[in-house]
Amino acid sequence: MSGSDQANKSEDLSKRSMEAATQLLSQGKAQIQAGQFADAQGLLERLLTDYPNHSEALYFISVAQRLSENYEGALGSLQKLIAIEPTYGRAYQERGHVFMASNESDEAKGAFQQAVRLNSSLIASWQMLMTLTDAGIEQKAYDYFKDQYQRLAALPPELLGVRNMMEENKLSKAEQLCRSFLQKHPKNIEGMRLLADLGVKTNVLDDAEFILESALVYEPDNKLVRFDYMNVLYKRQKFGLCMEQAQVLLDAEPDNSQYRFAYANQCVAVGRFDEALAFYDEFVAKDPNAAPAHLLRGHTLKTVGRIDESVAAYRAVYKAKADFGDAFWSLANLKTYQFEDAEIDHMRAHQQSDATSLDDRIHLSFALGKAMEDAKDYTASADYYLLGNELKNKETHYDKERMTYKLALQQKFCTAELFQNFADAGCAAPDPIFIVGLPRAGSTLLEQILASHSMVDGTLELNNIPAIAHRLNGRRTVHEEPRYPEVLSQLTPEIAQRLGQKYIDETQIHRESGKLFIDKMPNNFRDIGLIRMILPNAKIIDARRHPMSCCFSGFKQLFFEGQDFTYGLEEIGTYYRNYVELMDHWDKVLPNFVLRVQHEDVVDDLETQVRRMLDFCGLPFEQSCVDFHQNKRSVRTPSSEQVRQPIFRTALDAWQNYEPWLQPLKTSLGSDLCREYGIE
Repeated sequence: MSGSDQANKSEDLSKRSMEAATQLLSQGKAQIQAGQFADAQGLLERLLTDYPNHSEALYFISVAQRLSENYEGALGSLQKLIAIEPTYGRAYQERGHVFMASNESDEAKGAFQQAVRLNSSLIASWQMLMTLTDAGIEQKAYDYFKDQYQRLAALPPELLGVRNMMEENKLSKAEQLCRSFLQKHPKNIEGMRLLADLGVKTNVLDDAEFILESALVYEPDNKLVRFDYMNVLYKRQKFGLCMEQAQVLLDAEPDNSQYRFAYANQCVAVGRFDEALAFYDEFVAKDPNAAPAHLLRGHTLKTVGRIDESVAAYRAVYKAKADFGDAFWSLANLKTYQFEDAEIDHMRAHQQSDATSLDDRIHLSFALGKAMEDAKDYTASADYYLLGNELKNKETHYDKERMTYKLALQQKFCTAELFQNFADAGCAAPDPIFIVGLPRAGSTLLEQILASHSMVDGTLELNNIPAIAHRLNGRRTVHEEPRYPEVLSQLTPEIAQRLGQKYIDETQIHRESGKLFIDKMPNNFRDIGLIRMILPNAKIIDARRHPMSCCFSGFKQLFFEGQDFTYGLEEIGTYYRNYVELMDHWDKVLPNFVLRVQHEDVVDDLETQVRRMLDFCGLPFEQSCVDFHQNKRSVRTPSSEQVRQPIFRTALDAWQNYEPWLQPLKTSLGSDLCREYGIE
């Protein structure tokens, strides 16, 4: 039998097995509805024989066990389910029902509260929280639970189903149901808001923006729609328009604390830091226990370099809410902060507590990893870093094989012939300097160096190029075959020119008076072919760092969003290898289009590398680029404090302290890379 025949046979067997599992699940659910709980459990346990981690099978087994009054068995099944899927809200809702059935109301209330934290669309949990709350004693809590329940109860059943699917990350099914509902009810505002939210979750932000614009035409005074619209504009980095929406909301309700808070956040986005801080000061003065206000105040102070004040703000966060993990991670993420013993004990206690939310446990794990690293207790540090990454990896559902496949498509379709035929047909503007690579590879340092030049503006990690790639790809589910980058072969010179000009126009808001500007989105290395076609005169600098140093630095970093490939040693090692392979491809098909700058070379001989970059960008030498640490510009990445200091070597070999734990990383990097960099 040939290899292809064996593969087809294996695929057929897998398909039949999945169909059998679906049938067993359906039969099990039917038996529960018929009251045949033992039969249902038997069918579902047969399913678990082939798929031991099948979450829905475990969930319905627990339901069958509860209904047959086997409460201990039900809790055991739910514990297995929660271990597999810690964010599965319905598992906690079912725990609540089990505790209610066994007359343990306090435990039931805690379970229902955790359920709605994970899935705010669980109407039964909100209803039970109302039932378990004495309005005479806890009026504020009761009113909140009642309001949430009534909001959900008022939704059409289809839209309630959409919300539940979205909470459980069944986005494709949710979109189908939502679009079907809107075909029958095209002006239903809640349906439009949900569809826009689906656009946000699937990163189709232009769709979300258009849907909410349309909803505002139907109901211009609908503040919920305008608030959603403002948030989408923020994600699209349209900060000027975003600020306009924040101003409209604030003018309509000047005393609305949510609108005041949103306005302050938009002030940060457009660089009006003093105005933002005035609002944050107002919030914390009014409510010293307003942890989110303290946190955002700390982030703003850090951005403008007022580090002692940012430390005080972060400490105020955990004083307001003891288990707020982001407070401790924000301190750790300063990279220069040394935790006190009492803070470490505090973190450990809350990291181990069952009452601490998953998100807070993740933040605390990474913070403890940094604290133990600073204390040179590398065994404890490794344990915390590994735990934090394991928890975060389960939450993100990152698929490294899928990413490898998508990056390989760039090599397949972006050929030398494609670029030769297209020539320089895109937008001729030479303005952008793209700094690409992996996060934690030294890109912020290169940005700080170049942004210290009088003719260069530093900006942000702009999402404009990924957004163009998304639009070219069209609407696709996660596992559908992508249109992009193959679709680049259909790009006409006119379309390429328009896309390039659109990029220049949309990024103008981030610029000041510089002739050139920096786009520091690391992931743009995936789309260098697209950049070459729409902006042929752009400059691209590849920030490269030793693979072990770079990957381990990424592994111990908890990112605000994105960069899901960092939460696993195998994942980040595979991604680094794929990145190097793709950059080698770009060098072959687009010779001299990319300048590679090795981080270690910058550390060893700063001025030489500064001159290389300036020459590549067509800029005259300026001493300010060598004295980059004296630049007072705001910096919004995790390296903000490091680039405000002169060059230092201390982080280059930090990974060697963790070598006993890093074999999976070395294996995934592959023998060629390890040999090239002398990695044993």
